[in-house]
Amino acid sequence: MKPTHTEYVSIETQTAERRARRTIVVTTAFASILALASCATAPAPATNPGPTTTSNQDPKNDADTAKDGSPQTTESRTAQPRLAVTYDGGVLVLGATDGKVVSDFRIDGFNRVNPAGDGRHVLVSTAGGFQVLDTGSWSEVHGDHFHHFVSNPTLKEQKFPAQQPGHAVHHGGQTVLFDDATGNVSIFDPRALSKETLPKTKDHKTPQAHHGVAVSLENGRLLVTEGNSESRSGIALLGEAKTDGSRSTIATSTDCPGVHGEAAARDEAIVVGCEDGLLVVKNGKITKVSSPDAYGRIGNQSGNENSSVVLGDYKMDKDAELERPTTFSLTDTATNELRLVDTDFSYSFRSLGRNKSGGALVLGTDGKLHIYDPSTGKEKSVIKVVDEWEEPLDWQEPRPTLLVQGETAFVTNPATKELHTVDLKKGKVIQSIVLPEIPNELAIASS
Repeated sequence: MKPTHTEYVSIETQTAERRARRTIVVTTAFASILALASCATAPAPATNPGPTTTSNQDPKNDADTAKDGSPQTTESRTAQPRLAVTYDGGVLVLGATDGKVVSDFRIDGFNRVNPAGDGRHVLVSTAGGFQVLDTGSWSEVHGDHFHHFVSNPTLKEQKFPAQQPGHAVHHGGQTVLFDDATGNVSIFDPRALSKETLPKTKDHKTPQAHHGVAVSLENGRLLVTEGNSESRSGIALLGEAKTDGSRSTIATSTDCPGVHGEAAARDEAIVVGCEDGLLVVKNGKITKVSSPDAYGRIGNQSGNENSSVVLGDYKMDKDAELERPTTFSLTDTATNELRLVDTDFSYSFRSLGRNKSGGALVLGTDGKLHIYDPSTGKEKSVIKVVDEWEEPLDWQEPRPTLLVQGETAFVTNPATKELHTVDLKKGKVIQSIVLPEIPNELAIASS
């Protein structure tokens, strides 16, 4: 999800009144027709029973190589989920439950990672496109139970071509890739990634190239952002692809300046962020929810299919070089109401997450993981994870990053090269691993 620099600026100073916890309800503005679908959430990885601190400097593979040179597959008693962790010039593959380095892939440049959507593969946004990384761990359904398998991780040579690989979104059983340099949208079934060749894609091209995002809906329709290299203004809902690949326009909205990001919530609701609020797309309608401030930007969102509320950032200083926010947003897609919650800490665009039970998680610069009730905005619990930190000026620079899967949270600390595992039910850090490289982005292969 490659953003521009301005997408991650936030407030450095804020009045005492704004720092007080507050609740603001904003009514809806308008509606248009649009049909949507919701995303699936993968089960949480297992966690270790007690806290440990270890160092993993020597990557080892946990499966042998077959005689023909292909990775040897072995069956495991339990699921063995794996994490992809980027660093400057490469990607580490780790065991999610024990933190051991399984593989280290050297890839030049600044790389980004996103789950492919099949529970096995991760897409690496790198030079020339979206490269497929097989994490070497997956589960298969057999009647009423699962069989779990592990193999050597493999960085495949194939790439989904893109001049400037941006957002990768899995939704409605399909994965959609967006090329910011061309406006090309590629749609494919991630279940076909295990084959030797890349799956065939359905392609669409936006009228003009821009930093955008697209979502494939369960009914075959396509939601795309609209804009150009200088500005972005809204979204369009397109019909199912015809035999010639073309799509009809079903609905549009241009009431979303600076449109960025997407998240799915309960009851087939999807939101996209704007510089003055956001758009809620649900039950065939597009509804504008306006910010209480003239400039109240919600550019990064985190949703959960078990919750009608979407967690978002909130930024109020349009001209700031780097705005460090101390307010976040909670938007209820059932009522189209926006609630702002003030805090006594700031956070970054990599600080937001949702657990399986629907809690809203924010990793603060105070080094603590704050868990809120999304329906009220009240803080439920706090877990100390890392030392206090400050968001760097450049968004590409490493900073503590939060990844939530089920009831487990993973938090990086670039300053110490650590990866912390947090059991959200127990409310404590249960494992801390020292990595051989400075961690930046995190992804877990999920469906």
